[in-house]
Amino acid sequence: MLSPILFGNGAIERAAHLRNDAAAQAQMQASPGARFMALWRGHVLVTDAPEIAWLTRAEARRASDGAPLFLGLLNGQPRYALDIPDWEEAGEDEGQFQKTEAVHPALTGTFRDVRSLFFRLPDASLGDVATAKSLLHWHRSHRYCGACGHKTTRTHGGWQLSCTHCALVVFPHIEPVVIMVVTRGNKTLLGRSHGWPAGMFSLLAGFMEPGETIAEAVRREVMEETGVKVGKVKVLDNQPWPFPSSLMIGCHAEALSEDINLDPVELEAALWASRERVMETLDGSDPSFQPARKGAIARNLLDRWLAGII
Repeated sequence: MLSPILFGNGAIERAAHLRNDAAAQAQMQASPGARFMALWRGHVLVTDAPEIAWLTRAEARRASDGAPLFLGLLNGQPRYALDIPDWEEAGEDEGQFQKTEAVHPALTGTFRDVRSLFFRLPDASLGDVATAKSLLHWHRSHRYCGACGHKTTRTHGGWQLSCTHCALVVFPHIEPVVIMVVTRGNKTLLGRSHGWPAGMFSLLAGFMEPGETIAEAVRREVMEETGVKVGKVKVLDNQPWPFPSSLMIGCHAEALSEDINLDPVELEAALWASRERVMETLDGSDPSFQPARKGAIARNLLDRWLAGII
């Protein structure tokens, strides 16, 4: 059975036609049916169930005076995302794989790392969280104009930013990333990045560069990281990845060489693993390394290779 690909197909209707309607936005935010998704340091507020802990306007105001971002409509009712600032007991940010949850003194529920909610939140809810998480990250990192340095102003419900000085308009930033299951005969190429949890190996991946096709990016990344030459490339699938805001483009790449010449700056380690060995790591009989978790496109691509359907 193939692993599902998470973070796509959210339940919220984006309702883009309402984004630049100031009167409609004011009316919707004040309406009794308006609800707000709260995020703090990229973690989402959830109930014990867990489900998204949608806040009323009054609840949202107790924790933040920031401007909410319009996500769209859910069952005809407006939905927003809201960034919650740090509070006195929040503590320091401990890094990507460290702090996984926190409780706010004025809110009911728990802020949880989105990775910890894989297969616990409904798939559609995860898709909505991915949208909110990436959109809020974009706002935090684009408070000032990249052209002249002046402050930016939110427009279109938070889906555009305009410079107050030079009138530059920018749109949500998405980073295209190629991720590839590289195969040669009965083996696949796996890599380990610096700082990953102990024993974790996954497919090679990297950001696309200007002027590249997808296939060119695949060949360049594999060569740069491992010295392995790639020939034929086929695009298989894609996944929004809100860590912080990427589009993962899943590919199959046929290796033309096998010798690994590792770039130690790019990767900590790389190896060729047989189909049998990968299957043994998945069923627990070979604990020597752990592949990508279910829900990530890396695992889905690996499952496709194991099933012989790529």
